[in-house]
Amino acid sequence: MMNMFRLVGDLSHVLAVFVLLAKIWKTKSAAGISGKSQILFSMVYLTRYLDLFFSFVSLYNTVMKILFIAASCATVYLIYVRFKATYDGNHDTFRIELAIIPSLVLAFIFHYNMSILELCWSFSIFLEAVAILPQLFMVTKTGEAENITSHYLFALGSYRGLYLLNWVYRYYTEGHFDPIAISAGVVQTVLYCDFFYLYVTKVLQGRKLQVLP
Repeated sequence: MMNMFRLVGDLSHVLAVFVLLAKIWKTKSAAGISGKSQILFSMVYLTRYLDLFFSFVSLYNTVMKILFIAASCATVYLIYVRFKATYDGNHDTFRIELAIIPSLVLAFIFHYNMSILELCWSFSIFLEAVAILPQLFMVTKTGEAENITSHYLFALGSYRGLYLLNWVYRYYTEGHFDPIAISAGVVQTVLYCDFFYLYVTKVLQGRKLQVLP
């Protein structure tokens, strides 16, 4: 069921996606963007939204699924094909198998049934929780991030934080409780906490985000 927290969370997620795409397209550069994080996000949406071909929930739901799949794949294309020469692969060194393999293992341990769609959904939930790690690792390694990249990360983190409030709201109003999604969402939000602090204390005051070694 739709509520204010989910709606604003979805809008924050859409904003993050378009901020990143606009940044890459406008500057004709993928500098400062982790291609590996974008690959992981593409895997998240492609595995989570397989039900797009088998079920219909609502027009809103369908449009959002198509948007996230298309936008994530387009971002990967821009980074690795269109603007490949500008991609900073030397700093994008996080080993994504360290995110993929544990997520796959957790999906086989924690799920609601053993169907392919359910296992893919569980995998996507766990993978999304850590998909931002290559980008955060890259920011730490370079020691700084462009303000527009910081806005992208803040919007993405806000989306997950708002979804936590959505789950709390649904628990008290509907009795709905999803331990898999909530536990992964808490982990994902915690990963953004340090970045949120730097964003509020530096970027919102007009300074460039810099990470101390």
